Amino acid sequence: MRLWPGYSGYLAGAAAIRGVAAIQVMDRKNNLSQPIVEALYSEALVLADEVRAVFALGAKESSSGELDKVRLALSIEGLKTTTRMMHTLAWLLNQRAFFSGELSENQVRRHGELPEDRPVDIEQLAMLEPATRQLIDETVLLHTRIARLDQAWRQDIEAATSPARAFQERIGRELGRFG
Repeated sequence: MRLWPGYSGYLAGAAAIRGVAAIQVMDRKNNLSQPIVEALYSEALVLADEVRAVFALGAKESSSGELDKVRLALSIEGLKTTTRMMHTLAWLLNQRAFFSGELSENQVRRHGELPEDRPVDIEQLAMLEPATRQLIDETVLLHTRIARLDQAWRQDIEAATSPARAFQERIGRELGRFG
């Protein structure tokens, strides 16, 4: 067994602060299970609440006269961050619905793909407070982890349903024996 990818160093500390323990998964390529989804959902809810609290406060007064630029940066990155969190929560809710039998695997495959993340703007990010930048970084890392899970799940489904893919993998295994 190994620790969940992404729960290293800073994230493990952030997760521990929120009361979320590091998750252990088996060494299989895709081990998406209900306990993993539930733990990620709990973590995402706490993070979404922190995002809401930070971006609802707005920019603090700036003595350098750059208040408008800071507000604009906060608005731009706040919109990206809240969108990222809503996409993450929607994906997790779809997975929870699948595990509870409310959605079929076909429905999740067809309508439950995690949208691609929009990258942060380094110049905008530099204008924000360190705590806000750290929070944005946490949302990016969570989205990245969820995206890896989604991609691995979709690859496993595709491999299981595609005769051509199964044949290619079989050829690869056979050729690998000679190499």
